[in-house]
Amino acid sequence: MNGAAGRAPLADLIVIAKEPVPGRVKTRLTPAYTPAEAAALAEASLRDTLAAVAAAPAGRRTLALDGAPGRWLPRGLTVIAQRGGGLDERLAHAFDDAYAGRPLVLIGMDTPQVTPALLERARRGLARHDAVVGPASDGGFWLLGLRRPDARLLRGVPMSRSYTGAVLLARLRAARLDTGFLPRLTDVDTPADARAVAARAAGGRFAAAVRALGARTAAA
Repeated sequence: MNGAAGRAPLADLIVIAKEPVPGRVKTRLTPAYTPAEAAALAEASLRDTLAAVAAAPAGRRTLALDGAPGRWLPRGLTVIAQRGGGLDERLAHAFDDAYAGRPLVLIGMDTPQVTPALLERARRGLARHDAVVGPASDGGFWLLGLRRPDARLLRGVPMSRSYTGAVLLARLRAARLDTGFLPRLTDVDTPADARAVAARAAGGRFAAAVRALGARTAAA
């Protein structure tokens, strides 16, 4: 099914995130970083992500949150609680709970290098395609845009695997959804990821936090 030509409709933006609490977020950054430092990096990443979302054109902006909002939450976002067990279920529920009849673009808090321009590309992509995917360098995906939510596309997809993105694409193909793609980005999971992302987006809060904490390695 091909997208209709013409002006790109507004899309709603969703961020799925965890409250940046030490010991609950970015645990793969330890022991190079302490749990408190890892949480500080997670908060900086979340702030950068939410800033990009706030600056991008959108019908509505929603934060699907595991935890409680903090001072890092900007104005203009609707906060909903995550539902479900595994990440696949929580993603499916986030799409369903945020749906208001407009196309939806969902991202996580792990790509602080995201920009309003990339989110705008996803929005415009949904005028031509049924779905838009932003592949991640670890084999997953950092963005998923859908004209309409469909829990069958996500439930049962194994998450945090090198083949997560491949399984998602197979689901999209099986559903006969015409799919567009965005550039590949790196999720911040490891100290090496943190350094690479900080170098790519040197002007953000995340990069500043990485610089403030100093160089770390996985064996630190």
